Parts: sequence; structure tokens; C-alpha cells
Amino acid sequence: MATANHRITLAQRPQGLVGPECFSSDEVEAPVPGPGQILVEVTWLSIDPTIRGWMAMDTYLPAIEIGAEIRSAGLGKVIESNIETHPVGSTVFGTVGWQQYAVLGADAMVIPEGVEPEAALSVFGVTGLTAYFGLLDVGRPVAGETVLVSGAAGATGSIVGQIARLKGCRVVGIAGSDQKCGWLTDHLGFDAAINYKTDDIAAAIKEHCPNGVDVFFDNVGGDILEAAIGNLAMRGRVVMCGAISQYNDETPRPGPKNLTNLIVMRGRIEGFIILDYFDRAGEAIGELATWVMAGEMKYAVDVVDGLDNAPVALDRLFTGANTGKVMVRL
Repeated sequence: MATANHRITLAQRPQGLVGPECFSSDEVEAPVPGPGQILVEVTWLSIDPTIRGWMAMDTYLPAIEIGAEIRSAGLGKVIESNIETHPVGSTVFGTVGWQQYAVLGADAMVIPEGVEPEAALSVFGVTGLTAYFGLLDVGRPVAGETVLVSGAAGATGSIVGQIARLKGCRVVGIAGSDQKCGWLTDHLGFDAAINYKTDDIAAAIKEHCPNGVDVFFDNVGGDILEAAIGNLAMRGRVVMCGAISQYNDETPRPGPKNLTNLIVMRGRIEGFIILDYFDRAGEAIGELATWVMAGEMKYAVDVVDGLDNAPVALDRLFTGANTGKVMVRL
């Protein structure tokens, strides 16, 4: 049985871009599961922008402590079990952290046999749940409406746009390269795509959303959020999922200057945290699985190999190097 546990830990809190100086590594004694717990060998890590927030400060969860392993969701194979429903050999999803071995409780989700790990961590994982509930419960799109998605070539945004399309909406994505924009329209079925690095964002949104934006699903914040608010349709909704363009700011940037447009257009802006929807996960996974099996929904993954390369994988989110869900295979 495991005796040493290799970990990637938090050495210091990030200031601006997350650099190698923020991380350290060590080997500690492998944890031992108690009553009602399981020991898992970590096999995959989910790399998400929220990790940057956890490294820096208290958010909806306490900040990671200096010297502790980096908090992260992921998959693990059960190697010791004190829970009847989580047998040895099964694969589970939970908050495993950047380490080789982790102890989890009964809330760890057992992954059905036959589900590939790439799917379990993307379209059927937190990514898919975030897209599903953020769009449908918070954004509440109606067939025929226009849905605009920022970070559209990322893990969540790419799923959001496809759900909107399947619900009968016109879908416009915003991404950071012509290649990503082509992937959105040619492969995922978006109606149009905007390259925020080369296009005039406000003008392009107005061009591709001539009747205004009914639902803006925002993963980015900043200038793109301001441009979307400026092109909001009557009773338009802004879903605040993330603000990745601002996570590395050393001082808070000014907010959108045009929030009063929400008054004029009777608009609504609302944030959400996916933890609030975990009790309804089965509902989302069932519909997502139906779409995937029917070939109506696609997903992409960006796999980095090796626990020691987890910091490199996190960096890919903030440089825009990824297309789809970033994950680490141990």
C-alpha cells in the first residue's frame, strides 16, 4: 500500500500572473482513511480558473493554506475503502488536490463503468454542470433568442454554446484566435464567432447580434462584459460565470462604465456558483449524455501529462493556449 505521497503545494500567494515561485513540492506520508472514508490514487486533475482564486484569497471557499497541496477536483481509483458503496477498484470524482493520494468521504461521486475520464471531467463533470445550470437556470434562454458567449472555445463556453443551439437559439461566440473561431462555427455549430484580439468587439457584437443580446454568458469580464452590456436586448440577461481576464490583476480594475444600460433595457445581471446545483447533477448529466450519445454535442480536452506539470497546465488557462477542458493525467 502507498507510503509516500508526492504533492504540489502553495509556496506563496500569487501577485499578478501565477509563476513557478508560487509552487513547491514535497513528499509526506500517505493519508490513511478513517471510518466512512476511502483512499484514492489520483489519476486525473481538473484544471479550472477558480484554482487561481483559491490560491490568492478567501472566496466561496477558504484560501488554500501556505504549504498545503493545491486544491483541485479530479478523479481517483479507490485503493482502500471503508464505504460499502465505494468499492476498491472503482473510480470516483472529488476534491483530490494536486497529490498522488487523497482521502475522500461518502460525497465522492462514483463514476459509472464505461465513462471515459476525459468525459467525466468535462462534459459530465463540473464543466458540463456549470454550462447547463448557468445557461438554463440563470440565463433562461428562449428559442429564437440570441445567446452570446465569451471564452467560447474554453471548457465551459464551448458547452454553453452547444446547449443554446440545441435549445433553438442563435449562438455567437467570442474567442482569441481565428483558429478557435473557425472551430466554433465549423465544428460546434455556432452561428458566428468574434476574434476579440483582432475585431472591434462592440462593433462585431452589434453586427452579429443585430437585435441585441438576449443572454450573455460571461466567462471573461472586463472590456468584453462592457461591450455586451452596451448591446443588450430588451430584458436581456447577463450570466456571470467567471472573469478570467481580471484574475491576475494586481489592483481592481474599474467596473463596466455602462451599467445604467441595464436600467434602460430592463436587463438583469446575476452570478452563480455551481456548488448550489450539485443536488441536481443527475438531471443535467442525463440530458448532456443524451446529446453526446446522439452526436449532437461535442467536447474537446487539453491534456497535460504528469503531476509536476500541473502548474504548466494552469498557466494554459490564462495564456489562452487551450481549446476545451484543461486536465492533467497523472
